[in-house]
Amino acid sequence: MARHDPRIDAYIARSAEFAQPILEKLRGIVHEACPQVEETIKWGMPTFVYAGGILCGMAAFKQHASFGFWKHALVVGEGVPRDGMGSFGKMTRLADIPPKKQLLPLIRKAMKLNEEGVKAAGPRKQATPRPAPQPPADFLAALKKQRKALSAFEGFSPSQQREYVEWVTEAKREDTRQRRIAQSVEWLVEGKPRNWKYM
Repeated sequence: MARHDPRIDAYIARSAEFAQPILEKLRGIVHEACPQVEETIKWGMPTFVYAGGILCGMAAFKQHASFGFWKHALVVGEGVPRDGMGSFGKMTRLADIPPKKQLLPLIRKAMKLNEEGVKAAGPRKQATPRPAPQPPADFLAALKKQRKALSAFEGFSPSQQREYVEWVTEAKREDTRQRRIAQSVEWLVEGKPRNWKYM
């Protein structure tokens, strides 16, 4: 019997209505091709793992869903470009899913690559680390008034801090900025990162 992760059930249930049948069908095809597949959530998205490595993953967005292989170039082909995160473009309806007779062999090919311990093709780009963000004075003053908020903010990674700083500084109007600062402090007192709703 297929092992389904309840977090993926929840992910599908809260996805847009058009995306739910797409995700369910893709999930079923993966399980059909690879009954031993393990489900998990990585980077906030449903991910399928087999033989110690990521096999493929899927995601739902506001206006489309996607499905892609971790070793895209090795599975689909070097000359087939990726469209965003997916291997098959943006899917908005069931008819956008490639036919099962096309997907099943590709999933099995990805399985074989994992079984053989083949690594993804191409060197990974080395990202230059961005410096820690400098919170603006009004945001910092609000944090200092709430010791728990300041402590949580300082405990976050630079990227999590940056999410708060950018959210505050991107406000166009002063009243919006002040609302965002107040909301940020409230979430930080609770120890929540800026995008906690999507985790």
